[in-house]
Amino acid sequence: MKHLEGLNDAQRRAVLACAGPVSVLAGAGAGKTRVLTARVYQLILEGTSPESILAVTFTNKAAREMRERIRVMLGAGAEEPRGRSAASGLPFVATFHGLGRELLESYGSVMGIPRYFSVYDRDDSEKLIATALKKLDVSTKELSPRAVMGRISRAKGAGLSAREFYEKQARSSFGSRIVAEAWQAYEKALAEEKALDFDDLIVRPVRLLEEHPDILAAAQQRWQYIHIDEYQDTNALQGRLANLLSAAHRNLFVVGDIDQTIYTWRGATIENLLEFEKQYPDAQTIVLEQNYRSTKNLVEAANAIIERNTRRKEKHSTTENGEGEPIVIHAAQNAEGEARWIARKIKGLLRVGTEPEEIAILYRTNVQSRVLEEGFLREGVPYKLLGTRYFDRKEVKDMLAWIRLALDSSRETDKVRAASSPPRGIGKVTLAKLAAGQRDQLKNAESKKVELFEGIVRELARAAETLIPSEFVKLAIDKSGMRRALFEEGSEEDRERFENVEELASVAVRYDGLPGKEGIANFLAEAALSSDQDEIDRTEKRGVTLMTVHAAKGLEFEAVFVSGMEEGLFPHEGMGEGERDEEEERRLFYVAVTRAKERLYLSLARMRKIYGSDLLSEPSSFLADVDRSLVVYDEDDGESVIDY
Repeated sequence: MKHLEGLNDAQRRAVLACAGPVSVLAGAGAGKTRVLTARVYQLILEGTSPESILAVTFTNKAAREMRERIRVMLGAGAEEPRGRSAASGLPFVATFHGLGRELLESYGSVMGIPRYFSVYDRDDSEKLIATALKKLDVSTKELSPRAVMGRISRAKGAGLSAREFYEKQARSSFGSRIVAEAWQAYEKALAEEKALDFDDLIVRPVRLLEEHPDILAAAQQRWQYIHIDEYQDTNALQGRLANLLSAAHRNLFVVGDIDQTIYTWRGATIENLLEFEKQYPDAQTIVLEQNYRSTKNLVEAANAIIERNTRRKEKHSTTENGEGEPIVIHAAQNAEGEARWIARKIKGLLRVGTEPEEIAILYRTNVQSRVLEEGFLREGVPYKLLGTRYFDRKEVKDMLAWIRLALDSSRETDKVRAASSPPRGIGKVTLAKLAAGQRDQLKNAESKKVELFEGIVRELARAAETLIPSEFVKLAIDKSGMRRALFEEGSEEDRERFENVEELASVAVRYDGLPGKEGIANFLAEAALSSDQDEIDRTEKRGVTLMTVHAAKGLEFEAVFVSGMEEGLFPHEGMGEGERDEEEERRLFYVAVTRAKERLYLSLARMRKIYGSDLLSEPSSFLADVDRSLVVYDEDDGESVIDY
């Protein structure tokens, strides 16, 4: 069978393990995506209905890739699955948040959740929190909306409601009381907007399934075979969701790598994978240790790094790839010298034919990017920075507000945003009067402007019933006045912003196969649930990629530079809550090293400016984990390497 060709013994065992709980421990570069898709195909070959298969990943990008692989395998026609008719569909492949959205759209009416609810992104959520803090007379300098939102997010991930958090935490400290009160105000504001936030897309489905046995039974019958990728990144609530859905048939297939658990700071719990066999004593455990990505030198270095951790399951990666180049270590006098050295090394790689898109510069914190960018600009190195997400751009969010209004014109936040984008003489005072039911207090001129605005919204609402998503988005761009304001009458900068707005129609094309409002709702969900990694494919600009190590997880490049290999920076001293987790920092370094296929460069600065002061730096303790036989020291700038 073609889908089994080229698989090693462990991969083949995983693909053919088609019943009961299965845990697959997959090292970096071990081909886990191929195993997952082949296993789904194997189930269908054996007669399983595609619609009864669920596969959950962590990014839209990964979900799209898996969906496409499965579609190609099923369309190849080489082997006709037993019992599969031409009308059969595809497995449901989504992120956890996409799965939660599907459950709420299908069954959420019993909880009072409307069919077309909005999903607030983190930026929108923080604005609501800021408003709540202001009403509590708390300065955002005392307590930042981001910190409050982070506390709420972690509490939701642990399964707490706003009321439960208030009862358990409000008396413990002044800060906890403020968080509890802000959370309650935040929940009220979300309800008024018929909106949910990211965390609600997991919290509400879990509550839905636990409180409604009939809906739980329907969901279990719908998805009898459940696959979860990156299981080490699941939080307690996501683990509960997986266990609820798989409880009836117990066909739970999880894939993960404890050594790549790098998100505990945002609620991920290593225990879900670490203790899988305790929860499912009859589970099969299969270890994928062959690395198909990296050279021998890089695999040996990665093993040496991660095997110093104690909270892990035994796994030692091997590879049949060649020895490869040694790892290059360089110590610069300062951060500017480090950026200059990296830029020159990259120029050398480009001269010998390495594509810029096959080169990545990784760093522990975002503040490191500025000096690197300046160095690249001076040296003429093309680059792209993984920073502001496409869907976070103001003009894009303005247009999305118009599109959401077409599905539900009662949302006040969207109404305020759309009414002023582009400006049409409708101020917040006018909109406040409307919200308060005081339309009769509007002046004649104000009333005419409001009627014109509401007429456009009604026209778009009618069009949403029949137009395919991409055509609807084009109509909304025209009717809203965005085309006129940004393209026809705007500046050169406005025209560039209009290109971002136009790109929405290209995104919406993906959902043209779905009818009317359903397709538009799915398009809006992608906008709300996009991740940093989705931006890599969206960026047309050619150049090397700058990003944090966290953002690089799941990606691979021919050459990888890891900058800032200094004690206190990597490993990092901590993010403000407790001491640093040494093992998680080492896992993060392991992730950085295993992104490289051919070449790895580790650099540090003897002196780095921190908060305006020049501070001497010590080499990262992680450098000592790399066997010296795998390393060469680059001193081409005449700067001696610090001994460690």
